[in-house]
Amino acid sequence: MSAVAAPPRTSELVTGPLSRAIVRLALPAVGSALLQLVFLLVDIFWVGRILGAAALAAVSTAGYAVWILASLAEMIGVGLTAVAARRHGEGAHGAASVAAGTTLAVAVIGGVAIASSGWLLVPALFDLMGTPSEVTELGRLYLLTYLLGAPAVLGFFAAEATFRAAGDTRTPLVLLAASVLLTIVLDPLLITGVGPLPALGIAGAAIAAVLIRGVVLALGFVILVRRRLVRLSVWDWKSVLTVLRVGAPTAAYGVFFSAVYIGLARITTRFGVPALAALGIGHKLEGLSYMVATGFALASAALVGQNLGAQRPDRARRAGWMTAFYASGVGAFAALAFLAFPDYLVGVFTRDPGVVAAGASYLRIMSIVQVTMGLEIVLEAALGGAGFTLQPVLWMGVITGARIPLAAWLAGVFGVAGVWWAISVTAVARGVAMAILWRGESWQRVKV
Repeated sequence: MSAVAAPPRTSELVTGPLSRAIVRLALPAVGSALLQLVFLLVDIFWVGRILGAAALAAVSTAGYAVWILASLAEMIGVGLTAVAARRHGEGAHGAASVAAGTTLAVAVIGGVAIASSGWLLVPALFDLMGTPSEVTELGRLYLLTYLLGAPAVLGFFAAEATFRAAGDTRTPLVLLAASVLLTIVLDPLLITGVGPLPALGIAGAAIAAVLIRGVVLALGFVILVRRRLVRLSVWDWKSVLTVLRVGAPTAAYGVFFSAVYIGLARITTRFGVPALAALGIGHKLEGLSYMVATGFALASAALVGQNLGAQRPDRARRAGWMTAFYASGVGAFAALAFLAFPDYLVGVFTRDPGVVAAGASYLRIMSIVQVTMGLEIVLEAALGGAGFTLQPVLWMGVITGARIPLAAWLAGVFGVAGVWWAISVTAVARGVAMAILWRGESWQRVKV
């Protein structure tokens, strides 16, 4: 399996044609990101089709806490990508492997601590959102089970960042393909119970996710060791501190973003279970544009990091703009689909007419965001690849924080559609903000 991906040589990333470098890095990364989306969609498909609207709303609301976990994992991913890519760009490949190994170990240990603390906070989370009792009961069960996989989630983000920083985005593609196949098989088996397997309901979906994360992390680690991209015999705590410093603003924003959605969920709750379920489905369907942009963003971060390490800031700037343009172009197709077939897209996951109506409204209102998402996600990652993370987080935080008062006001005027409009307007503003920062010069002067 270690022969799956021969990563682009560092010289190709800093001297070859940018368009070819972007395509070579981005296409496998986009494939990996879309597989992550499929991983999530398979979950809500089986939950929605087998267990109904309340279970769908439960997974959606529990997902806001899962985002917090993912944000902490992204701190590792963003920071390690910036540090290891810079070392590879400097030609210090051994230093990159030591930094990756130490960070991977810290990530797994940190996952244990996060899981332990999360178990104590889960009851308060659903009380804060004010969800209906049937949604609360199912959501707590799902989330408490999912948290058992926190060490594997953080560990995989570190492993994926290690591949990415070395210019290899194809190996994560293979690993995620394996995870999707396992999910397709395990989810319905554990939810409904087949043969000797008990019917675990919503907990079965969470157990499947935990088991699969662990298997994929183990496979990824074996490949990293064989390629000498990870070294555990030497510890580099200074690099870990740099990883955490660089990634901390991104994690802080992610946690804040999750808190904002918890607030939005509380506002949406007054419109009933169908609205809560629609918010979750709509957000997952937006994942098409988001994951495509994320795939291009991973390529952008690696290109920017390596070109800055090679003292080529002008090439780094062009890489950011070009990659964002490609991602926005793909997002335009998603926007057209949201406008043309919203009822059909939502109806794939649920038969509930109330959920379909609210979800279709969400997709229509969010259509324009699918285009600007390329600017937001790709350029934020490009800034992160340069180690410039504080200002983007501040800008994004202010704009995202405005969603709660804006949603509360617009919901009183337009009903649940007002919540959708608050999300849409602020999302477009974030894309514009990242473009303004990328046009500046400050990110070129960061030392990593």
